[in-house]
Formats: sequence, C-alpha cells, structure tokens
Amino acid sequence: MTPRPSDDTPLWLFADQLGPRVHGGEHAHRPVLLVEAESALRRRRYHRQKLHLVMSGLRHAAAELGERATLIRAGTYIEALRRYGRPVLVHEPTSFAAAAFVERLRDRGLVVEVLPTPTFALPRNEFRQWAGNRTRFRMEDFYREQRRRFGVLMDGSEPVGGRWNYDTENRESPPKGGTALDVAAPYRPREDDIDDEVRRDLDRLGIDTVGVDGPRLFAVTPAEARRALTRFIADRLPLFGRYEDAMMGGDWAMAHSLLSVPLNLGVLHPLDAVHAAERAYRDGAAPLAAVEGFIRQILGWREYMWHLYWHFGPDYLSNNALGAQTPLPRWWAELDADAVSAECLRQALAGVRDRGWVHHIQRLMVLGNHALERGYRPRELSDWFATAFVDGFAWVMPTNVIGMSQHADGGLLATKPYASGGAYLNRMSNHCGDCRFDPKKRLGEDACPFTAGYWAFVHRHQNLLAANNRTARAVSSVRRLSDLEAVVEQESHREQF
Repeated sequence: MTPRPSDDTPLWLFADQLGPRVHGGEHAHRPVLLVEAESALRRRRYHRQKLHLVMSGLRHAAAELGERATLIRAGTYIEALRRYGRPVLVHEPTSFAAAAFVERLRDRGLVVEVLPTPTFALPRNEFRQWAGNRTRFRMEDFYREQRRRFGVLMDGSEPVGGRWNYDTENRESPPKGGTALDVAAPYRPREDDIDDEVRRDLDRLGIDTVGVDGPRLFAVTPAEARRALTRFIADRLPLFGRYEDAMMGGDWAMAHSLLSVPLNLGVLHPLDAVHAAERAYRDGAAPLAAVEGFIRQILGWREYMWHLYWHFGPDYLSNNALGAQTPLPRWWAELDADAVSAECLRQALAGVRDRGWVHHIQRLMVLGNHALERGYRPRELSDWFATAFVDGFAWVMPTNVIGMSQHADGGLLATKPYASGGAYLNRMSNHCGDCRFDPKKRLGEDACPFTAGYWAFVHRHQNLLAANNRTARAVSSVRRLSDLEAVVEQESHREQF
C-alpha cells in the first residue's frame, strides 16, 4: 500500500522543474531531492551544451538550496531513490515516458503522490475543458482565451489597441547592408566553479554527444533568469517585434529574448515574463506590436504546444500523413555545416552545432522547410530537434515538428504545410547574397535547392494541396511550369545542398 505524504515528505525535482514555484510556496519547508542519473545523460545523443545546461541547472539548484537539498549522482534514478531511502513527492513530469516511469515508482511505493505541474500558466485540466470535442485546433482561438483568462493586454473585455494580432507588423526584412541589429547584447551568464566541474565531468564520462562545447549562453538559475528577462525587456524588446521573423548572418541572437532555456528548465515562470513585457508597454517603454508578439510566443504558442502534446497523446509522434520516408542525412545528423553550401541552411546548421540554438524562423522556414521538401522522416526529425537543441525537451518538439513544421498530422494542428521557395528566404534574410545558389532559379547548377525543392514538393503532393484553399494556387502555378519535368528530375537526384 502506497504511504500518504506527510509534512516532511521530501520533494523530488526533475531537471526541468528547478524554479521557486516548484519547491517554494506551500512546499518551502520540504527537503528536496535532486538526481543526476548517468543513464538519462546517455539515453540519446544529446548536444554537448544541452547536457551542460541540464547538469549545471541541477548543481546550481543544489548549491542554492543548501542543506535543504540532497543531490545524488547515480547510474539510474531507481538507484538514486534507493540510496536516498525515503518515499518522495513529485510534480507531474513533462513527458509521457517520464509520467509512466513515475507511475511505476508509485506502484513500488517510491513515489507517494504526484502533484500538478506549476511551471505553466494554464492547468492541464482547464485546457481539457477548453479543448472539449474539437477535431481542429486554431492557436488564435486558444491565445485569445488565454489573454482573457489572465487579463493580459486587455482593456476590459477588449484587446488593447482594438486588435488581437500585430503579426503583420512583426515581419520586416533585415536592415539592408547591415550584419547585426543596433541593439544591446543579450544577457550572458558568468560561468563559475560549478560550470567548470560540469565540463570536467562531461569530459571524464566520455558521453557521446553532437555539437561542440562552448561557453554557457543561457540562464539556468532563477536569479540568472530574472537578469536575462530584465535585460531583454529593458534593452531588446522594443526591436524584437520588427525583426521577429528576420535572419541575419552576422547576428545569431538579433533581438530575441533567449529565454526558452530558463522557461523550459522551470527557473522562469511564463507569467513572470508576460507581465514584465506588459508593464513595458503600459509604461511606454516598448511598442505594442513588439510586446504583443512576445506575449503571443509565451502565453500563446508555448502554452499551446505544451497542452497539445498531452491532448494528442503519445501516438501523435507516429503521424506521417505525407508519407515521408527519407532518413536524415549523415551531414544533418552530425551537424556538419561545412558540408553544406546553401548559405541559409549552412548558417542554421552551424548555429545548432555551435550553440544548440537558432531562432524560430530558422527552425521552421530553413531547417523544417528543407526537411519538408526533402521528405525526411518526421519522427526522426522530431527526435533530432529534441536532442540537438538546448531548449528541446520531449514535450516541445512533437507538435512543433510533426504538426507545424512537417504537416505530418494531416492538418490537425496547422492549416497548411509551411513550404516555401528561395524568394521568402531572400526577403527575410541577408543570406542569399553570399550564396552560390540563386533564389530566382529552379533549374541548373546554381538553382536554389529551396526554390526547386518547393516546386518538386508541390508537384509531389498536388492532390492534397489542391484540396486546401490556402495552397490550391500553388498547384495551379506548378501545373503551368514549362520545365516542371526537368525540375522534378533534377531534385530527385540532387546531392549538393
């Protein structure tokens, strides 16, 4: 029989539940258990810097909690729990696999109670009520309900400014002739003795990883997260909106917040970020379009992806509506950016290799777009995103990749496939001027693999796309191409990207 928790029952924190909202408040009196399990570090081939961030977060949490915390380094979680010798409380884990594991531990009496997760704004049971019997999901519907529910950017019952969405104002091309935005540098944490220890231990353990080692670029403690948020709100938020969808070769961070890591580690609560951004607008320190765009990402899209991960269930990863069967190329899996000559793709892969991070447009419209056009296996791609990105966790990528990026769910999440040719990339980046490929060409040695790949993709899936009013025009266009047969033949044999 499972024992009941008592006032002194310890609280076991997973590595993505390290913030004060998890171990503070009503649980501030409890002892805390933290576990660094080598089996989890070796479970998949993670980015080196991702493992560093997770280990650094755990060890910093142990140091800050002091005598209240016990950090156990063990081969497995079960080994650590047995060594600890006391039943524990846990908050809901953030993946199906972890939730099933916790239930097995509960059956064995090692876990006495599972508490709701406190690291998102909307509780899961309330999303279930909102979702009801829906068979099609629109983020905009969810986002508006979130704004109303939490009273964010609202004037009474109406949105501030009379509009819900300022997306069209947040799609400016990068400044011409520039290599970087004229914006203050993002907050960068100072590495300390804990980071030095983590680096030495990763070297000693010899864990097989992807990417390169590098300085820690992201916040892993609540104090660091507050400083990162403060820097973004004060110095970078005003420009964020204008260039939210732009890409610049000489500026990997641009005006992005770089808060996805502390958010996904649980050391920054989404409502804290949202309220800070709203205050900047109310105080006249940032324009409404920039603030709304940032809040949409946090209170809208991020929360939406979290809840749909649970709503769609574990079988969602098996969706492959477009029948994509191409394995990930070795150069892609190994982050061999030097094997790529298409400048936008080379820079995106180099960013993943060097930092484990590129921003959302590079993920969707460069990496995702390329994978969609080439028919990479969606589950394999989702797993790659989850392991190669420092902010990638099991719940983050399935809906972003299977649904939004690869349209592998047949339109359950997104209304159309996000495929595009080189013209979009030329408009929204400064990459094409330095590229050996011409975004205007679809045939020949200098034909852009995105432009040619787009028409080959439309041709391959023309029956599906013709039935969608958002993509039917592309099918009409592809059928008028005089060189379509040559383009399709060229792309079926393309080896150089």
